[in-house]
Amino acid sequence: MIVKEYRVILPMTVEEYQVGQLYSVAEASKGETGGGDGVQVLVNEPFDQHTYKPDRPLLKGDPRFSTGQYTHKYYHLAHKVPGFVRVIAPEGAFVFNEYAWNAYPYCRTIITNNYMAEKFSVTIESLHVDSLISIENAHQLSPEKWAEVEVVYIDIGDISPSDKDYNPNEDPTNFQSVKTGRGPLRPKWWENGYEGPIMCAYKLVSCEFKMWGMQGRVEKLIQRQERRLFANFHRQVFCWMDKWHGWTMNDVRLHEEQTKRELEEQRLQGSLRGHVTEE
Repeated sequence: MIVKEYRVILPMTVEEYQVGQLYSVAEASKGETGGGDGVQVLVNEPFDQHTYKPDRPLLKGDPRFSTGQYTHKYYHLAHKVPGFVRVIAPEGAFVFNEYAWNAYPYCRTIITNNYMAEKFSVTIESLHVDSLISIENAHQLSPEKWAEVEVVYIDIGDISPSDKDYNPNEDPTNFQSVKTGRGPLRPKWWENGYEGPIMCAYKLVSCEFKMWGMQGRVEKLIQRQERRLFANFHRQVFCWMDKWHGWTMNDVRLHEEQTKRELEEQRLQGSLRGHVTEE
C-alpha cells in the first residue's frame, strides 16, 4: 500500500470552497461523461449514524463529523484506463464504485471495484482548514503510519502551456475573478504579496492493488493520477469562481439534481470525453 498526503493551497475560505467544490464536481463530471464512459450518480442523500452510516467513524469519531451528505456513484472507465490494465482484466471490470461521506469540512471517499473486490481500494480522506499553517498529521495517524506518509504540495499557480492537461480557460495564471478580484496567480502566489483569504485541503490518499507482479506499478500509477486529478480539479474550482461565488447550498443541491439527469443522458450517447489515464 502506498499512502501520500496532498496539500492543496487555495485563495478562498473553507466556506466558499464548500460551494465551489460541489459546483465543480458536477461540472467536471459533464466533461468526463459520454460515449458509454463517465459518471452515473446513484445516491445523493443526507447521512447520519442510522442512514448510510460510514464504514467506520469519521476522523477518529470526532462528533462534528457524524452527519453530512452521502453519495454513491458509478464511474464507467472502459476507455479511460491504460492498455496494460485492459489486458489483465475483462471488459466488465471497468466499472468503479465511489462512496463518499461528506461531513464538511471533512470528507471520506472510498473507491472499489466489484471484479477485483478486496484486491483493490482507494481511500481519500480530506480535511479543509482555513489559513496556511501546515498541520502535521492532520488525519491523526499513529506515529508509525505517519512516518511512512509522503507529503506532496500542489500549487495551482504552477502551470505551463506545455503541460499535457493545459486548458487556457482553466489557467489560474491568466484568470482574475470579476466578483472577488482574486488572481491571476503565480507559482507560490501565497508567498508573493497575496493578502486575500487562504485555505489548505489536506488529502490523504491510501491505495492498494493486491496483484502479484503488478502491485507496485499500479499503486504508483494511481497516486500519479490522483495528483493529476487534484491539480486539474482545483484549477477548475478557482477559474470557475465567478460561476459559483455567491451561490447557496440550496443552489448547489438543485444544480446537482439537474446534473444527475444530464449525466445519464450524456453517458448513453455522444462521443468519449475527458482525460485518459496515463501510464
